[in-house]
Amino acid sequence: MTDAELESLLDDTESDRVERKESEKAGDKLCQAVCAFANDLPDHRLPGVIFLGVKDDGSTTGLAVTDQLLQNLSAMRSDGNILPPPAMTVQKRLLKGAELAVVIVRPSDSPPVRFKGTIWVRVGPRRAIANADEERRLSEKRRHRDLPADIRPLVSAPMESLDELLFLRSYLPAAISPETLEQNRRSLEEKLLAVRFAHPATPETPVCPTVLGELTVGKDPTDWIPGAYVQFLRIDGKELGDPVLFSQELRLPMPDLMRELETLLKINIQASVDMTSASVERRQPDYPLVALREIVRNAVLHRSYEGTHAPVRISWFVDRVEVSNPGGPFGQVTRANFGQTGVSDYRNPNLAGVLKDLGYVQRFGYGLILARKKMDENGNPPPEFLVEDSHMAVILRKR
Repeated sequence: MTDAELESLLDDTESDRVERKESEKAGDKLCQAVCAFANDLPDHRLPGVIFLGVKDDGSTTGLAVTDQLLQNLSAMRSDGNILPPPAMTVQKRLLKGAELAVVIVRPSDSPPVRFKGTIWVRVGPRRAIANADEERRLSEKRRHRDLPADIRPLVSAPMESLDELLFLRSYLPAAISPETLEQNRRSLEEKLLAVRFAHPATPETPVCPTVLGELTVGKDPTDWIPGAYVQFLRIDGKELGDPVLFSQELRLPMPDLMRELETLLKINIQASVDMTSASVERRQPDYPLVALREIVRNAVLHRSYEGTHAPVRISWFVDRVEVSNPGGPFGQVTRANFGQTGVSDYRNPNLAGVLKDLGYVQRFGYGLILARKKMDENGNPPPEFLVEDSHMAVILRKR
């Protein structure tokens, strides 16, 4: 946005596209504002702007706009509290002779957006929690042509293919705040629509599950998404042609899949005895569990679920573990910058939100960094990345 556009918004005290804060100490209110602008309930289809260092009357406070402040504001996008992650930029701008921190939030293509499980919207110049009607309007705003792959409708799948008990007992309490659940009197269909597990009816099609719904709470996800499974091979050798000791295909909804993968990784890790002194015995694993876990979860999250029937593959050789998935680099991630600190993007942003809700993602963009750290601490060589246009693989070598 130009300086003139920003100054015009800064002067307009009645605009519902502007939030003014004196400092970042506003805390959760800043995140609520980001959430509300991303939801764009008035349907402006224009960015909302948060000015830091400005009072309600438009006068400036002399806030010091440091690099640390800008980093703290940028962290709102990736700390996992606003889901799906918003499209936003953070800048230091000189407006009317004063330095201000400016957060520009673009409307989401896949509302509703939540902050800590609650949907916030702009109602005139103030923020508010969305009511049932506003939540329905946000769900209907999704534009099919712009939908991320993970919330595209599966028009051939019946709503009965979603597991009601798994949704109500396992997912919903993890994703939605207790206060919101306490007040929630919506039907099952409305709840599924609100979390993007179902797609609204159109003149041509009825309400139907989305890719996200089948992946997360589908009774059998591979009935409708053939490649949505994980293939595990334990190989007695260093080549794919060597004897297979054990094989398994995990065709499960996301909560069960993540739990079974954790068990599978644990039982295949072996530990050797390291005598650090005459009286102290230390058991050292051949692979750090955390590194394996992060790489496998990344593969499930970032793989392509369209245009391919290939699964995520875990091939456990005697000297290494290879994890591969269909789908090459996406968005701002390229073959050249893959794995660099601070470079991340999401082919499946709503699935990222689900994994965060379920506790399997603690911080976005940190998985590869953590895997490298844990491999180094355990004495393993660093992970190796094979990045192609249509698929990716990570090789973790044995300690």
